[in-house]
Amino acid sequence: MKINISNSFLGLMLMLAVASCKTRKQTVKVPVNADSTATMVNKKSENLELLKSKDVGFNTLSLKGKARLEFNGKEDNASINLRMKKDEVIWLSITGFAGIEGARVRITPDSIQVLNRLQGVYLNKPFSYIYNYGSRQLNFKTLQSILLGNTISDFMSAGSDLELEAGNWVLSGKRGDLGYRLLFNTLLKTEVNNLSDLKSGQALKVTYGDYQQIDATLYPTTVAISTMSGTKKVAIDLDFSKIERNLPLDFPFNVPKKYEVLN
Repeated sequence: MKINISNSFLGLMLMLAVASCKTRKQTVKVPVNADSTATMVNKKSENLELLKSKDVGFNTLSLKGKARLEFNGKEDNASINLRMKKDEVIWLSITGFAGIEGARVRITPDSIQVLNRLQGVYLNKPFSYIYNYGSRQLNFKTLQSILLGNTISDFMSAGSDLELEAGNWVLSGKRGDLGYRLLFNTLLKTEVNNLSDLKSGQALKVTYGDYQQIDATLYPTTVAISTMSGTKKVAIDLDFSKIERNLPLDFPFNVPKKYEVLN
């Protein structure tokens, strides 16, 4: 794993507001035509509730898989271990060649912590540090929803536009300086999530696919994320091979004394 992998992934996580044994995924095929009985035209509030009902629900969540990262033309590959406790913590371990952990990230509604094990440095910032890289309209819950392909609660309101386009629902609108456009597939799951900061020109696009059914819930197992800020471009393709819900999890994050603290 190259030394820039942890920095590029941290950059992506910030711009979003962002190995164990592989098993064969049993994915759910997205039907070409929507079930006409599933939605009600001209009933915005009911349709919004129906779309929200398809969200991934959880207390804890563990996802393991692979990541391909591209940062300003340079490409890296890694294994990832992503854990969440709903509305409380997002924990991420990034492992490269020979199973060596390169970076560990812990994000809460109040803070961002990053261990760069390859360079022996540690970052500890308030969550508001994200606003140096993204819109102030984005918060911890938004980041959580983006990673899972869930609806974003701030957008699911009567103030948003909800229209049928070629049989698929499209939700769009503006919240402060943040513009958004979400396309839902015929499973009523988020297929494409477009966010743009109208003031800074920053843009984020997330595409979800290969849905796997676990406990009657559909999870996107492939997530393609791309961001653009000025001339800087970051892209990451996530492919989750193992998903487990509501198991006891820990979120270890110990900083060695010898690590340098970054300001």
